[in-house]
Amino acid sequence: MGARFMSHKQYEVTMKASEPLTVNLRAMEPCDIDAIYRWENDPSVWGVSMSHQPFSRYALSRFIDENSGSDIYASRQLRLMADSGGTTVGCIDLYDFDPYHCRAGVGLLVDSRMRRQGFGMAMLKALETFAVDHLEMHQLHCVVAADNDASIALFTKAGYAQCGVLHDWVASAGKWLDALSFQRIL
Repeated sequence: MGARFMSHKQYEVTMKASEPLTVNLRAMEPCDIDAIYRWENDPSVWGVSMSHQPFSRYALSRFIDENSGSDIYASRQLRLMADSGGTTVGCIDLYDFDPYHCRAGVGLLVDSRMRRQGFGMAMLKALETFAVDHLEMHQLHCVVAADNDASIALFTKAGYAQCGVLHDWVASAGKWLDALSFQRIL
């Protein structure tokens, strides 16, 4: 697998030769409004995100305008869009960025039409390479609901180690679920 910086806002990763998959990570643009609107207003995603309500197109447009060129050192977060073959396949975030301790949380979403094709792994590997090469990160971490088998499998396959259990962490359909904490030393 190789990765290279495309521009100050774009990053690319190509998976192993057996998997000819290329993903470019880039800053959000106004043209991303339709995809972001669809993702943020999909109730099936709310259970694995911090969102639990619909967002207006106006609010999302403002979010894109305010965050597309934001400085990760000031905002402590970075949202990148992932493209492959001219199609936006998802987005990936760094959050709780801590430049002193060289760590950040990671969250990702693969468009429902693009899942189970390797895009999640390609996005994660591109972000890791970007985090090391350009932000000098030492580690990434994430919290995953214990019933989110797809995300648990992705992070485990990507080399993240489970390092804790957060009991009754996620409210879901009138019950409480544990969440699993993962981290990867880069």
